[in-house]
Amino acid sequence: MRAVITVIGKDMVGILAKVSGECAEHNINVIEVTQSILQDMFAMIMMVEISKADIPFTQFAEKIEKMGSEMGLSIHAMHEDIFNAMHTI
Repeated sequence: MRAVITVIGKDMVGILAKVSGECAEHNINVIEVTQSILQDMFAMIMMVEISKADIPFTQFAEKIEKMGSEMGLSIHAMHEDIFNAMHTI
């Protein structure tokens, strides 16, 4: 099972490290990352493997959204099935 994590906000040192560190802490493997910086805005999309996570995905999603809020970022995690359903006609 996979999930998509998006991060948007003002660029600062350590965003990728914080998000990937939180993933590693819960045995969530980062499969692919794309990121871009436009002037001072940071945008990142991560594809992660969640099948071996040590906490329920909903709990992880809440945890990283809270972490993002504390950092002044918008971080959102969505299960791949929901992501695909939202983008299918």
